[in-house]
Amino acid sequence: MSPDQLILEFDRALRTVLAPARSIRSTPGEMLPEADLDTEQKRHVVGLMRVNHCGEICAQALYQGQALTSRDPKIREALRGAADEETEHLAWTEQRITELGGRKSLLNPLLYLGSLSLGLAAGALGDKWNLGFLAETERQVEAHLDGHLLNLPVDDGRSRAIVDQMRLDEIQHAETAIQYGAAELPVPIKVAMKMAAKVMTGTAYRI
Repeated sequence: MSPDQLILEFDRALRTVLAPARSIRSTPGEMLPEADLDTEQKRHVVGLMRVNHCGEICAQALYQGQALTSRDPKIREALRGAADEETEHLAWTEQRITELGGRKSLLNPLLYLGSLSLGLAAGALGDKWNLGFLAETERQVEAHLDGHLLNLPVDDGRSRAIVDQMRLDEIQHAETAIQYGAAELPVPIKVAMKMAAKVMTGTAYRI
């Protein structure tokens, strides 16, 4: 990697973790009225959205690591495109957390570094396994977002619209990875990914 590329990647990391994210698309549900949530409901929604924001921090790092180690220019471009959409998810979840008077997770820098390492490792295994890791990650995120749609207050249309659009985007990312030749990961790796995600979400909900 050239010095210029290294600087660009370092800048990308800093902007992901520290700078407010920006979205080209409008925030889903932003025209809907704010729900009349009580204190406990707000706390719960903030926790869920903080988990989703952490997930998008991890996604940015994963995509960055995978793109850096991918051998196929077309796959690198697809990974960068997906990362752009994940940046929008960052902006949406951050906006919703702010609207509800909450804060982002204190763990974001550590989660970014850990996920970047995983992305680099996945990419080093070769593109089919790189894409397989991506596809499985997105499938698990889709299931995770399905659970959030069940747990969010029914009348919180603003939060639900964000989560629903994120879910649709994640489905498309998984399909793109499969189209590019993703390998099916072994079951033990899938289980390990689920266990790691469970620990991350449980911690991010509180911290």
